[in-house]
Formats: sequence, C-alpha cells, structure tokens
Amino acid sequence: MKTVAAAAAMMVIGSGVALAKDAKKPATPVVHSPESIQCSKEADAKGLHGKERKKFRAECKKNLEKQHHDEKKS
Repeated sequence: MKTVAAAAAMMVIGSGVALAKDAKKPATPVVHSPESIQCSKEADAKGLHGKERKKFRAECKKNLEKQHHDEKKS
C-alpha cells in the first residue's frame, strides 16, 4: 500500500514539473516602434527613471507620432 501511495505522489510531483517546463516557454519578442526607441534613448540621456521616465516617454511618443502624421498630410 505504501508503494502505491509513493508512486501516486511521484506522479503528481512529476506532472507538476512537466507543467512548470511548459510555463517557461520564451515569450514572443516585442517589436518597438522607432518613436519608442528614440524616446527611450532620450530618457536614458536625461537619466530619467520611474514615473518621470514613463511620463516623458508618453509625451515624447505622442509628439513624434503627431509630427509623423503631420508630415504625411503635407
């Protein structure tokens, strides 16, 4: 009886390990827009971090996207 219980416990533990391996599949790489990359470089140059960086990048991307949109109209 102890052998059956031990075997059942090993099967449960083994299935948990198999599920954990599936969960660690690499994520799909994120492709960043040129605007996003440029704004990140500018934020790095200014030494921004945290909320300041997030706010700066959002405003920067908004301005760059507006510029590109205006250029396309012309």
